[in-house]
Amino acid sequence: MPDTGAPWNIPYVAGTDLVSDWPTDSQTLAEAIADGLDTANLGLGSNVVQTVKTDTFSTTSTSYTPLTGLSVSITPTSASSKVMVFVNVGLSVRSTAGNVKMVLKRDSTQIAVPDSPGSRQAAFTAPQFDYSGGGDSILQFAFHYLDSPSTTSSTTYSVDIQTSASTIYVNRGLTDTDNASFARTVSTITAIEVAA
Repeated sequence: MPDTGAPWNIPYVAGTDLVSDWPTDSQTLAEAIADGLDTANLGLGSNVVQTVKTDTFSTTSTSYTPLTGLSVSITPTSASSKVMVFVNVGLSVRSTAGNVKMVLKRDSTQIAVPDSPGSRQAAFTAPQFDYSGGGDSILQFAFHYLDSPSTTSSTTYSVDIQTSASTIYVNRGLTDTDNASFARTVSTITAIEVAA
């Protein structure tokens, strides 16, 4: 068995690349493994896109309306690829009992729809707020979904939002006075292609 130069005793197997690039004394095993990873075969390609919404948004709409500035477009490299979509939204609601509903859309189509909503609103998430005691918290809501767009065309993912009967604020609190007692945040939407 030839000397592989490895600091451990692992048999050499002729005709394979098991020991084609052993770590050097200055390279850790983890680093050597990372160097040899084929990210394409692992389905972890570089097709990653993100939109960061840094401005504020508000609405009193009781029907679904686009959350302006929170969308992302990705062009899959294969029709068999899936797309993992991550959404994070910072919300406040001016109400003693405000209900917010959000949906995720692929282009103009709502995705991740529940079974048999009937007269109920079909939502991806529907947080309930209770500020009866007052407050200016900005609560972060995160959700994700693995979609199968079945296309190599540019595909846009976006968020629609609605309120029960109160004002929704995104990236700011109920009070937005310009001093250190209050905060502003960001919201994000990220799309990652995952090879099938």
